[in-house]
Amino acid sequence: MAFPQHRMRRLRRTPQLRRVVRETHLTPADLAWPMFVRPGNGIRKPITSMPGQNQVSIDVLLEQCQQAVELGLPAVLLFGIPETKDAVGSSSWDDEGIVQQAVRCIKGRFADLIVITDVCFCEYTDHGHCGVLRERHGSFEVDNDATVANLVKQAVSHARSGADIIAPSDMMDGRIGAVRQGLDQAGFEQAAIMAYSAKFSSGFYGPFREAAENPPKFGDRKGYQMDPANADEALREVALDIEEGADIVMVKPAANYLDILWRVKERFGLPTAAYHVSGEYSMIKAAAANGWIDEKTCALETTLAIKRAGADLVLTYYAPNLARWLKEG
Repeated sequence: MAFPQHRMRRLRRTPQLRRVVRETHLTPADLAWPMFVRPGNGIRKPITSMPGQNQVSIDVLLEQCQQAVELGLPAVLLFGIPETKDAVGSSSWDDEGIVQQAVRCIKGRFADLIVITDVCFCEYTDHGHCGVLRERHGSFEVDNDATVANLVKQAVSHARSGADIIAPSDMMDGRIGAVRQGLDQAGFEQAAIMAYSAKFSSGFYGPFREAAENPPKFGDRKGYQMDPANADEALREVALDIEEGADIVMVKPAANYLDILWRVKERFGLPTAAYHVSGEYSMIKAAAANGWIDEKTCALETTLAIKRAGADLVLTYYAPNLARWLKEG
């Protein structure tokens, strides 16, 4: 029996009834918490452009992972800040590297916490670009194939340390197929791949440059990240990554690309992640600090929109806050 329209409006007025008819549900299980880990002990270095976020040493990282478990968060995403950098980012595939050490420590204490590791080179290279550089026509560009070969080394090292999900974020052509093959050949068939499939060249990555200590020394990364104007290209990129063996695909940034997220989920139906990136996080923080918006309301609304658009997993710096707010009701 259909309700008259006025009856439906009345249903929306009562909080209890609103919950009953709610179409999209956001829970802590939908969230993953990105973390920045660096060498040392007792380190909690604030990231000034991302209030509330820190670079941390492994002992503090474990405290954060304990929080994640207690809050019901299923996963963490690790970015490493190495002690040394070089032209090819060789420390990224060192089995004693900072991410590798962190993964072993986390899995040794929190076996059921899913550990996702970022696989890229911008944090590890002395030039800040996402791979091996070569000179061409008097300028430098990223050597795609040489970079992919090194990505495989990094991915295998992470899997050997116990990472559950490998997340290549570099946007090199063919890297998902190469990483899948490399993992399988090394005996890590069970390691999943979360591909940064539709990663756009965005101004919203700004605060991350400070967080990961990785601004390019020259030029930019537009040559290997997507044009924000291109939606159909995003679908082609996702299709290629699925064909090459991606288990999860990602749209990044999230809040400003909800149309892309929706189309990806509708077209492919594969588990889909979305990254609420540093600039999106910092804008809410800044506006709330000025009293212009309510932080809790806007953070929850934004994340709900990302979930509503099709995300199965939202990677967000707000993860612990959101989990607490959701538990409060």
